Amino acid sequence: MEQRPAAQERALDDVLRMSASYVAAFRQQWSGIVAEETYFQEIRNTSRIGDSVAAQIRRLRSDLLLVKLPDANRYVELRDVYEVDGKPIRDRQARLERLLKDPAAADPIAAIIDESARYNIGRIQRNINTPVMALQFLEAGNQQRFRFTHVPKAVTPVFTHEQDRAANDTAVFRTTTEMWTLEYEERDRPTIVRKLDRGSLPARGRFWINPSDGSVLISEVIFDGGGVIATVTVSYQSEPLMGFLVPVEMRESYLRNPERITGHAQYSRFRPIN
Repeated sequence: MEQRPAAQERALDDVLRMSASYVAAFRQQWSGIVAEETYFQEIRNTSRIGDSVAAQIRRLRSDLLLVKLPDANRYVELRDVYEVDGKPIRDRQARLERLLKDPAAADPIAAIIDESARYNIGRIQRNINTPVMALQFLEAGNQQRFRFTHVPKAVTPVFTHEQDRAANDTAVFRTTTEMWTLEYEERDRPTIVRKLDRGSLPARGRFWINPSDGSVLISEVIFDGGGVIATVTVSYQSEPLMGFLVPVEMRESYLRNPERITGHAQYSRFRPIN
């Protein structure tokens, strides 16, 4: 009798339980790390057929860190932008001190999220463009909000050439690790992410997970609401100096005719917070 690989015998509940533990440990590890982010955003007008010229391009350089405020139970990603289109941000230090230390702030978490989106371009307002945002859906306290499905024969995205990126704006990455593909769909209301009018905005997408330890190798989140279709996909790889998986690339797309915004961020220089 042929013996099935152990990974195939694992139940979905077991993999989700391991992923919840993995995300909890990851947040603690990541909260002591700062990474350098190089982030390009681009706007195109979809009403001009065949137009290959971007209407606007922005290049951001930032430090990315995970912040947990003393009186809060959740971690929040902070994009500390220090350069926009080659020009340094003058008020950076004073701005961050006010943001993180002002006890009078009515909602410091919202302020951090807004700060991370401060230099976004385009008319589509968004603050979901941070790399580990989707991991909150795997947290133990949030998993019951979603329907998770194991897709045994799902195709793992593979990125090979520049021309492939031009033909397919969906993020695609390489991995050599055996993975499970988990599709998810948010069922509970109100949803975790909201529209500008505070209405529900359900999330769906996929996680590519190592079934032996619950680690997340690729995350994908899709939002379709308020006239905008948004997709954010992130790839994780091992960082030897840190000793755990870290986000290394983020690709995103936002479409609301006639505006289409795409983004590509890469992460490097991972180092302990001083």
